[in-house]
Amino acid sequence: MIKELKPEECKGLLKNHYVGRLAYLAGKVPFVAPITYFYYSEDGNDSIISYSLEGHKIDAMRNHQNVSLQVDEIESINKWKSVLAHGAFEELHQIDAKRLLHKFAQGVKDLINRDPDKNVQFIQDFSSKLQAENDSPIVYRINIHEITGKQREG
Repeated sequence: MIKELKPEECKGLLKNHYVGRLAYLAGKVPFVAPITYFYYSEDGNDSIISYSLEGHKIDAMRNHQNVSLQVDEIESINKWKSVLAHGAFEELHQIDAKRLLHKFAQGVKDLINRDPDKNVQFIQDFSSKLQAENDSPIVYRINIHEITGKQREG
């Protein structure tokens, strides 16, 4: 049976994961890309924090700010949860970028440390690659306007 998730259940799923699929428009064509993210809530405003190097995705989101993030928790074909967060892209600069990038790094690290059996070497590889690049990363926030979710059990 498939049922709707309550808003707090949706937020819980977003809070407990750090990899999702970002949907955005480039021209009239939709794209989906996996991203590492951190769910952040401040003063009642829910958002997704992430970063990327300059490129296709950042250019597209600068032109079309409406984006979505999908996060799933799948145990089997008959037992899963899926959340879709709709929001608006916001590029961050200077002190805001630095502050939220720190929150992102600490938040993802805390989530990873909850599961010591998980092999997270890819996070270190990703971070090393990013630091080796000549360009600075673009830190961005997705200001969430709506969260929906579904669940199937049994």
